[in-house]
Amino acid sequence: MGIFNPQYMEVGILTAALQELTPREIRDKDPDRAIEDWIVYANDIGVKNIQLSSAIHPSLSDVPAEAMLDPVANHLDLRKPFNSLRARRVKRALGNMRISDIGYFDNMLHPDRKVREMKHKHMKRVMDAANLLQVKAVCGFVGRNPGPDMDQNFDLFERQFVPLLKAAKERGLVYRVEQCPMPGWNTTDVWENNIAYVPGTWIRLHQIAEKHKVGDQFRIHYDPSHAILMGQNTRDIFQFLKDKEYNFLIAGFHVKGQVIDPRGIAEWGYRGQTVDRGDRINGKPNPEAKKQGNAWLKQVALCTHELPGTARHDPLAYLQNRTVDWFDHQYAARELLGLDIANTDLVVEHEYGPARTQDSQKLLPMLQGSVNYIRSIDQAAGNQYALHKVMETLEIPVQGIGRRAYRD
Repeated sequence: MGIFNPQYMEVGILTAALQELTPREIRDKDPDRAIEDWIVYANDIGVKNIQLSSAIHPSLSDVPAEAMLDPVANHLDLRKPFNSLRARRVKRALGNMRISDIGYFDNMLHPDRKVREMKHKHMKRVMDAANLLQVKAVCGFVGRNPGPDMDQNFDLFERQFVPLLKAAKERGLVYRVEQCPMPGWNTTDVWENNIAYVPGTWIRLHQIAEKHKVGDQFRIHYDPSHAILMGQNTRDIFQFLKDKEYNFLIAGFHVKGQVIDPRGIAEWGYRGQTVDRGDRINGKPNPEAKKQGNAWLKQVALCTHELPGTARHDPLAYLQNRTVDWFDHQYAARELLGLDIANTDLVVEHEYGPARTQDSQKLLPMLQGSVNYIRSIDQAAGNQYALHKVMETLEIPVQGIGRRAYRD
């Protein structure tokens, strides 16, 4: 007899959704106040899990805020190391809230040795804080040195990034890598500024990690918006990983969409705006930091980030790989990946520009709506998947041919 036993993912939110919830003049003097305030805000949103943002403090960052596409948040302030006293304070504030992982999204293969060492030092502080807070994972990028070619960057990964995986192993942590290609991270015409941007590189990077006995530390924090940016779709990526027996690599999710503008594709194609950006003058980066931010026209000339649920329902866009089919995303994760669904984090990430208000009360209903939208879709996908499993047990065929994989 079949048993209907649906499993649902843990829906949470990345705290970078609202950078300045706590005024800077308060949080700079009292660095853990920002976390306490965000825990209260997360309860108001209706989540019990947060991905805690821990960027380098703006006063220490090598990249000015005005040169970034999306402002970053340092809710976990690590100008001073996180200690047991601070950890106890945060744990008291958490109550029944859980930190899914701590996110620090930066270029860990930066070409400048001193800058790179600063970033690595910060990441290790993030890892130490994760240990003290009994958090199981950190999340971030690999990055890229834009000078050498891609093959050479794999050598750099082995020399420069593997030590971070070893540091994670020493602390009993997993390093979840997000796959955004970060096209606007510098003013060159390089598009793939994070070498862990597609399954083909995930597998090769994991093989390097395995060689150094840190393969279990290297996992992917999958974000479907970046697949759309690359002209891919979730189901085909998951199917590819399963066929290659690497579907274990995905260990968590960012829930952020990407809406491709066909006019942008018509004008520039999927490589984005290549000339007249203003981010360079006479072959060198524009000395004005804000103008350097125009490097992101490589991306924003053709698309807009989606806060889940805010884009129009457009089935044709799903078929053209121009937006995320959220239901199929959640169903395919169950069908094709080796996940413990009930312990898998589904983290809503807000980077929809027109809705990037710092007014917490204006933003609150939008985040509530988006979280509930994703939770409902995940539950619907979980229910249908469980129902199909019941039918399979009873030897009753599922109706229709369904979508076949990209190859038979």
